[in-house]
Amino acid sequence: MRHDIEFKTDDGTILRGWHYLPSGGGPKFPTVVMSHGFTGVKEMYLDHYAEALVGVGVASIVYDNRNFGASDGTPRQEVDPQQQIRDYRDAITYAETLPQTDAERIGVFGSSYSGGHVLVVAAIDRRVKCVVAQVPLISGHRNARRLVRADLFAGLQAMFAEDRRARARGEPPQMMPIISEDPAGPAALPTADSWAFMNKTHKLRAPSWKNEVTVRSVEMFGEYEPGAHISFISPTPLLMIVALQDHLTVADEALAAYERALEPKKLVTVKGGHFDAYVEGFAIAGGATCDWFKQHLVSGG
Repeated sequence: MRHDIEFKTDDGTILRGWHYLPSGGGPKFPTVVMSHGFTGVKEMYLDHYAEALVGVGVASIVYDNRNFGASDGTPRQEVDPQQQIRDYRDAITYAETLPQTDAERIGVFGSSYSGGHVLVVAAIDRRVKCVVAQVPLISGHRNARRLVRADLFAGLQAMFAEDRRARARGEPPQMMPIISEDPAGPAALPTADSWAFMNKTHKLRAPSWKNEVTVRSVEMFGEYEPGAHISFISPTPLLMIVALQDHLTVADEALAAYERALEPKKLVTVKGGHFDAYVEGFAIAGGATCDWFKQHLVSGG
């Protein structure tokens, strides 16, 4: 069962999404909070995860990040990771107010950029009793150095500086494409699989997604270091799902971060690249997600 929801964050911004509830069962359910990754909207397969979770007796709050999709917030198309972390925590608070939520059994799920967010949220918010980080960003700076050619990095930093000067003059934030069909073209996510997945998914199921993002979002990406929190998650159970050929949120960074995490933890790998977990590898990724939350939120570990 799915209902449309909206809730206010601590600063009054309205976020909108879906509340999924299992059919039958008791009056209160373990509940997982989830939002999408860098510029993604909820229609980009988060519904598949929520639908799978209700099958094992777990409710979920699925919402669009501020500035994207159905949610409010300005500037539009801006990704601020620290603000999104605060919004995750406000979504947990909202979940606690719902009569169907068992507030002692709340989990978080994140994928890609939000896979990094949930590492931070689980480390700092002990209301979280279980966490799944799928194809997570670990280090914004190191990841950016892997995505952007060394001879182009200085030009990117010059673009950040010019955007700051323009905003100081009162001009609107500068924008850039998220994806590009030309591998050499300017793009925040400059990989061929990013173009293929996001362009196709936008046309098939996510019309609210737009192929633009503020330049400042890309600058903040390079400043974001969610992996620094990973050893602080314990004793909250952590499941990490890694795509072994991921070159967007690079697999070796995620595998190395997993080694730094403390118990209890589990690693599940998916063949293929970053986006395969959503579709081709969903049976593995979605199945592992359901099993983890069922074990630690439904069955109590």
